[in-house]
Formats: sequence, structure tokens, C-alpha cells
Amino acid sequence: MTDADETLDALRLRLAPAVAAAAVFDGWSEAAVTQAAADTGVDPSLAAFAFRDGQMTMISAWIGSVDAQMAEVLPADTLRAMPVRERIRSLVQSRLDAIVGLEEALSRALSIMAMPRNVAAALKLGWHSADVMWRLAGDTATDYNHYTKRAILASVYGATLSVFASDGSEGKAETRAFLDRRLDGIMRFEKAKAKLLPGSGDHFSPARFFGRLRYPAR
Repeated sequence: MTDADETLDALRLRLAPAVAAAAVFDGWSEAAVTQAAADTGVDPSLAAFAFRDGQMTMISAWIGSVDAQMAEVLPADTLRAMPVRERIRSLVQSRLDAIVGLEEALSRALSIMAMPRNVAAALKLGWHSADVMWRLAGDTATDYNHYTKRAILASVYGATLSVFASDGSEGKAETRAFLDRRLDGIMRFEKAKAKLLPGSGDHFSPARFFGRLRYPAR
């Protein structure tokens, strides 16, 4: 398939990792797109056209490429053998592993996404990534839990990304610990509540855990 045969969406996804790598030095800019085109052998004018709408298009494509890589690394068949908590943790960790070395690009992307004009689009991107993770994890909820699980996971993932971006510890140990605390702390709370509330049963429910997950202060 030639560049001309690709859809623009497919071309953006193919270029996105190279754009992110260039954004470490050039920011999310036309210069990063030009460098990515040179690194991948794509016609620079075609690359410029693909990202003509600017920074959020570049960042969205990068997130989409991470979504795709995550699904390839952790297919549903692999996840099925894990407990629900480990499925979610593994999915989040796989995303972090995919962007090691790109912390500067991530920091710049987070700043851009936090701009008032980009907040709505950023929230939509976070929701979509959370939805991809939950679907890979086997979630089939269609009631309010469908929405709360995704909103909460998007918040936890976003907070973890912020820690990751500035984490200088060996092997990103601080980020791993941060993520584990967010999960383990709420799990302990849910276990205690299950025993205290009448009619709630004595057994911990992973579905109930994620449906009621809250993001505590670091």
C-alpha cells in the first residue's frame, strides 16, 4: 500500500509515534510533523495535510496509536486469565510502558490538553481510552456502571500520567506505586464496606469496586 492508498486516519496512526518522538525536541508542531515524515519516508506535504488541524490532531493520533498497541500487547484472550483488578492494572501499565522515553512529549501534550479550548476534546479522548481498556477487560455493563467505570478509570489514568511525566525514579517505581495505591486503597475500603453494610454480602465484588472507585489525594 502506498501513502496515497492510505486513509488519512491510518496515515496519522502510522506517523503518530514518530511525531511524538519528534515532539520531545520540537513540541507538537509543524516541525515535529516534518521530522516524522522524514523518519518514516512519508511525503512531507501529505504528512502536513494529515495534521493540518494542528496540535490536538497530533495528540489524538498518538493516543490512538497507544490504544492500538495496548490491544495488540494485551489481547482479550490474554486478559481473560487474570483477575479483573490485574486486567485493568496491566492495561494501564502497558500504556505507560509504550511511552517510556517520551515524558517531555507527554508533559507538553498534557499542557495543551489542559487549555480551555481543548478540555472537551481531551475528556473525550480520555473516555475513549478508558472504554477501550474496559472492553478489553471484558466489561459488558450497560447500566450506570458502564459510565461510572469509564469516567473513574479515565480520571485515575489521567492522574497516573501526570505522575509518570515527572517520575525520575528507577523503573518508574513511583508511578507504579501511585497506581497500586489508587487501586489497593479503594479495594480495602470496598472490602470493609461490604462487611458493614446490611445485605451487601461478605464477598468483595471487583465490578462493585470499579463502579464505586474514587480518586483520592496523592
